[in-house]
Amino acid sequence: MGNLITASIVLFQSDVSEIKKNVDCILDTGGNIRLYLIDNSAGSHFSFFSVIDNRIEYIHNDINVGYGGGHNIALKKAIELGAKYHFVINPDICFKSDVIITMVEYMEINKEVGMMMPQILNEDGSIQFLPKLLPRPFDVIMRKLKWPHFYYKKFIERYEMRIAPNDIVYCTPVLSGCFNILRLESIKEVGMYDENYFMYFEDWDLSRRMFKKYKTVYYPKVSVYHGYESGASKKIGLFFTFLKSFFIYFNTWGWFIDLDRAKWNKYVLSQFSFLKQDNF
Repeated sequence: MGNLITASIVLFQSDVSEIKKNVDCILDTGGNIRLYLIDNSAGSHFSFFSVIDNRIEYIHNDINVGYGGGHNIALKKAIELGAKYHFVINPDICFKSDVIITMVEYMEINKEVGMMMPQILNEDGSIQFLPKLLPRPFDVIMRKLKWPHFYYKKFIERYEMRIAPNDIVYCTPVLSGCFNILRLESIKEVGMYDENYFMYFEDWDLSRRMFKKYKTVYYPKVSVYHGYESGASKKIGLFFTFLKSFFIYFNTWGWFIDLDRAKWNKYVLSQFSFLKQDNF
């Protein structure tokens, strides 16, 4: 791994032991890597990480600039350094040391790919179905409520492509931002995270913009573990943040008239044409 690889984790009142485990996973990759810890917390409690390893740069923000805003700070620095690839990583992630190298090698071979995510697993090894079709507003609501019950199972299997074989590499315009590799030349073209989204939907917005010009790939040949909490379903403040981002997303891309949605979703499902179409 000769070329410089950069990565960033945005922190906010995070668990120190969890962050240390995450940092160790990244640095154990070896090679020419630089990790940015962007801290949105009130105090600079994580500054000690910068003296642990000279590959870590700790940046404390005076105000909470949000998820996308935090990663944009690192993306700008990565571009200035001339890095080729950048990993966006949630604090609650851990993985084996070969994940980063394997994903970089795939990007090196497949120049048309601008953004990619691996398979995401729960701590018990079960799959988190995070790649998605482009949603209608009702799709987002139905996924949250899991209602109406008579239609939900059929809907979720199609929307999250759960019926597709677990080992298939495919393109989809909606990738979760919990663990991504970004080609920085592509980021220069399509732009960074939209900071109008303080939290939630900024990953959908970026992967959708990327999908317009490059391939956005789900790559289940490697896996990472993610402590998925779904905070918006449990905390009223996060729910209102989710709601605000929900309106920003559909105001941007269209509520009921979205010219790309049907066309792109049809393309995504066509990659599974070997399956019976009535399963979708």
